[in-house]
Amino acid sequence: MDCVFCKIAAHQLPAEILYETENVVAILDINPIHYGHALVIPKTHCTDFLHVREVDLHDVLHVTQIVARAMVESLELEGFNIFSNNGKAAGQSVFHFHMHVTPRYPDDDIKFVLTLKTYDGNAMATYAEKIRRHITN
Repeated sequence: MDCVFCKIAAHQLPAEILYETENVVAILDINPIHYGHALVIPKTHCTDFLHVREVDLHDVLHVTQIVARAMVESLELEGFNIFSNNGKAAGQSVFHFHMHVTPRYPDDDIKFVLTLKTYDGNAMATYAEKIRRHITN
């Protein structure tokens, strides 16, 4: 497999490892939003959030919390973002699922510019029913 994150997880490529478990590795992002920006990566290859094994998803979230706590304490942060890009339309550039943990500062001028919508008439109920029909355990 020619996946950069698989190679990092297997210690075949260098990375600044922050924390590692049997199933997950947390590293510094080489192109950070802010210094200290970390990536939390399952060691088992999966293209996106929908394909993560349940055990890995639990471990990724646990490690994300550990890294975020360490980041807040060590960098004396007032805030941080946790996010994951899934699919090309969402900005995913490495097609191996990963979580971003990035420091935030009061005047860092980073904005997630959103154009919020409102539902008209029964549109909210219609969308909810469409989604509910596809929910499985």
